[in-house]
Amino acid sequence: MNSPQPPAQRGSGAEDLARHRIREAVNAAVSRETSQTSNEQGAPMVLADGSYRAPVSRETFTASLPEGAVVLPEDMNAEVSRETSFDDDLPIAVEARRAVDVLNPEGNVLPRPRFRRVFGVANQKGGVGKTTTTVNMAVALALHGLRVLVIDLDPQGNASTGLDVPHQAGTPSSYDVLVDEMDIRQALVPVTGVPNLYCVPATIDLAGAEIELVSMVARESRLRKAIDSLPDEFDYVLIDCPPSLGLLTVNALVAAREVMIPIQCEYYALEGLGQLIHNVELVRAHLNSDLKITTILLTMYDKRTKLADQVAAEVRGHFGDKVLDTVIPRSVRVSEAPGYGQSVLTYDPGSRGATSYLAAAKEMAVHSGKGED
Repeated sequence: MNSPQPPAQRGSGAEDLARHRIREAVNAAVSRETSQTSNEQGAPMVLADGSYRAPVSRETFTASLPEGAVVLPEDMNAEVSRETSFDDDLPIAVEARRAVDVLNPEGNVLPRPRFRRVFGVANQKGGVGKTTTTVNMAVALALHGLRVLVIDLDPQGNASTGLDVPHQAGTPSSYDVLVDEMDIRQALVPVTGVPNLYCVPATIDLAGAEIELVSMVARESRLRKAIDSLPDEFDYVLIDCPPSLGLLTVNALVAAREVMIPIQCEYYALEGLGQLIHNVELVRAHLNSDLKITTILLTMYDKRTKLADQVAAEVRGHFGDKVLDTVIPRSVRVSEAPGYGQSVLTYDPGSRGATSYLAAAKEMAVHSGKGED
């Protein structure tokens, strides 16, 4: 009687077949080269007409041919290994191209405005991406040859954090510029790692600035006076407003010539937008006749939801060409970057968030600036 089959040998034929199929599938997926030849030693492949084609370098190919072999001219264009080839369609290659475009090592310069453009980045709704937009648009413009100043007017100091600028108590800040009338040039801090970018940080002292400004003369125009004293070397000034419509935001709107409104692609983000527009109209009527809403940016866009498309359509239908064609997708990388004191453009330049903000900055730079009449 036959003895029982050892456990190690049971089903060995099926297991070998399965392993063989898995190996074939992996080899086919790893590279096109390994699927075209079964010779692991790098021998030439014999074609149907008896000629040879090389899967290796020219030297190895020529040396490995049998005596008297026929060599076609195109055969000498040896197919090399995956390590020495480059496929433009590979995801890593696509991301690398995006990173190069964002970081701009060639020094391409965006169109320089004829006059300094001063933006108030405002929306009294919190969490819509005001600070994120301010930081990333500023970095995108600066990386492409423009001189940019960010003024952090939010007592939380998130823009200062995102640019890795010190903003502890006692640091020369926007509070000193507004309340103590410090020369704004004394509060300028260059942003590390981003040439042409400067920041006026915000400290916790700014939280009490609105109360202190109430009794002061020309309280609404103090920031404008400070910005007007700057030399013309800055192409863009971006003012990050707090999520409110108090005196700090009014100072920003009086100082600005243009308003940028980031709008989150959700229903709640639309509530209160009418009040912001009303306040802009009041400031324009009584304090700053040059103020216009020129730029609206849709943020946190989630293409998986119909609501995002509905909000985008509603905003575009109401504001027309003031809405940038570029939308900022909801992105983990965009959320992670401030934790490292960076913008998404320097944190992960190949990410979709980085390329989206760069596209928005380019669009804004060439935007006609059509505002409300």
